[in-house]
Amino acid sequence: MSKAVLLVVAPWMAAQFLLEFQAWLHTLPSVAWITLGLSILMAGVVWRLRAGTAGAAALGATILGCLIWGTIAFPYTQWLRTGITPLLVTLLLTLTATRVGQRKRGERNTREAKSGRNAAQVASNLGIAGIAVTLVPFAPQLVAHNPNFASLIAYAALAEAAADTVSSEMGQSFGGTPRMITTWKAVPAGTDGAVTLTGTLAGIAAAAVVAVSGIWALTGSFQQQWIGLLLIFAGGCVGWMADSLLGAALERRGWLNNDAVNFLSTLCAASTTLILARVCAAWLLART
Repeated sequence: MSKAVLLVVAPWMAAQFLLEFQAWLHTLPSVAWITLGLSILMAGVVWRLRAGTAGAAALGATILGCLIWGTIAFPYTQWLRTGITPLLVTLLLTLTATRVGQRKRGERNTREAKSGRNAAQVASNLGIAGIAVTLVPFAPQLVAHNPNFASLIAYAALAEAAADTVSSEMGQSFGGTPRMITTWKAVPAGTDGAVTLTGTLAGIAAAAVVAVSGIWALTGSFQQQWIGLLLIFAGGCVGWMADSLLGAALERRGWLNNDAVNFLSTLCAASTTLILARVCAAWLLART
């Protein structure tokens, strides 16, 4: 399943990265080269910190590049007002959560590998965000309602990825007795589909932080920003709940592995924000 997720995400993102680079190289070379440099720098930092393998760092760099190109707005010098900010916030939150309480997670045999995440894990957590900013522009009826449509969907996927990792890590480290989300029975730490109050609150906070960083990176009116904030946050939380339910119903039975669950959960987050954004766009259009 991990290979299937990787085969869906990696070739698409690599192809889109090359196409976008060539397109920007012919229109605004500075945007192409600066984005390429930022992507390479990010890959180097991730690999140097052992937050990911070389393959994971390379795939993350392609996703970062596509996120920047897919969310950039005039003036092109405001690089932080692109997808790089919510992605950096997501990486910072997940890396910090993974390394906090490392001794407790090691005692429970749930510590992440010392080499960091592999390419399949990056694809499952960040792939939907990268795919969103490359696919949504091909649906002009969506972009017509809101030029930030692709950004909202991508950032919702990032919010889910942050909420999932932070809730899991904080719950395992400091959350006390985990309980199965479907039956509320006490289960051992690290059980698929188990939640804790501490982990849940930490996950909600992480989704909120990513949503705020995403809205800060967007342009638009005050009303649009508040609506966008709620859309990203709602998508992230619904996706996180879907992750726990999928873990309890399918992952525990061996029907899906963790990478597949993460990929479907970020897809659920993006889909939720997509649906809610369409409803909000129709509502705002009816009011005018």
